[in-house]
Amino acid sequence: MCHHCVINSIKDDMLSRRDLFKVAAGGAAVAAVGTSAAGTPAMAAGHGSVEDLTYELHEKFPTYFGAPGYAASQKFNFKEHTFNLLELQVNEHTGTHIDAPLHFSEDGQSVAEVPVSNLVVPLCVVDIKAKAAESADAQVTPDDLKAWIAANGDIPDKACVAMNSGWQAHVTGDKYRNVGSDEKMHFPGFHIDATRMLMEESKAVGMAVDTLSLDFGQSGNFASHRAWLPSNRWGIENMANLDNVPAKGATLVVGAPKHRGGTGGPCRLFAMI
Repeated sequence: MCHHCVINSIKDDMLSRRDLFKVAAGGAAVAAVGTSAAGTPAMAAGHGSVEDLTYELHEKFPTYFGAPGYAASQKFNFKEHTFNLLELQVNEHTGTHIDAPLHFSEDGQSVAEVPVSNLVVPLCVVDIKAKAAESADAQVTPDDLKAWIAANGDIPDKACVAMNSGWQAHVTGDKYRNVGSDEKMHFPGFHIDATRMLMEESKAVGMAVDTLSLDFGQSGNFASHRAWLPSNRWGIENMANLDNVPAKGATLVVGAPKHRGGTGGPCRLFAMI
């Protein structure tokens, strides 16, 4: 079929759909009056609000290696074609994204193979902002985890344990990568001892950070990545808005991509509070 014919077909289809929606709108509005007070199914389950923990992805979002990890080109536009369509080029590990087990293992789960039951989980937020304000090389340690447990109780099964270092304050500037005179990056992450503690003493399935890496910036061996991910657990990097969720009690929903063989990918994160 010719390009011109395709466009005309789409226009005709849109007009017919518009007429159909007009007819359906009246009935839908009546139905909405009866259901709006009850809220969404998620709210009915005992949550009162939803917080977005995702950064907007764009060409200038900082990346671990420094090079842009996202590009978009417009292939169709509404003025000419009556619809918009972008073609994307994305590094899997750009923006707010998930690290699948396959990222640091030979045969771990790809992002498409992570069970959906492991992507809707309790969220535990470990606050190390005071330490990170004193040193960009601060790390979540076993003592931080023990303090969280003493204040909040045991880490729930299948939880995601997230580091809140306050690093979101630097996301629009050079300090987010924070390359020093030693040519190494300096930002907080999980100490390998804390990672091992989570693996040995909890049934957590996820680890998250508000920085560019699960490991702190100057790590040369990705120790936490190499221990955590091959055990078929996942990680989240560049998590946003952690100040807006409680230390415990929220439910994290990870809208992970599902491309075959993927080692990760940008995702949309929600905390139901």
